[in-house]
Amino acid sequence: MIADHIKTSEELKTMVPADAKTAIPAAPDSSSQSKLDKLKNAKPDDFSSEFDAMQVSAHKDAVSLFERYARGGENAKLKDWAGKTLPALQHHLEMAQNLGKKK
Repeated sequence: MIADHIKTSEELKTMVPADAKTAIPAAPDSSSQSKLDKLKNAKPDDFSSEFDAMQVSAHKDAVSLFERYARGGENAKLKDWAGKTLPALQHHLEMAQNLGKKK
């Protein structure tokens, strides 16, 4: 999953024009930083359940965003990329939903 995230981040960086209205963030936004802080301060017994829930939520959001953009995005190159990236994100969501489940 980490390798996929690095790959997609690098791909996205090459597609965003230098004069884009929005720059790719160099650091987490306040909401993401708050989640990271919560994990850093979590008690060992609570860490896994907190992490698992955050992963499911984040991947649901990502799948929804990529589905919407793949269907109706304005930039053809990004729209195509979103559609090609979507299956990996859906797989990541499945993986996140299975975190903590007994085998």
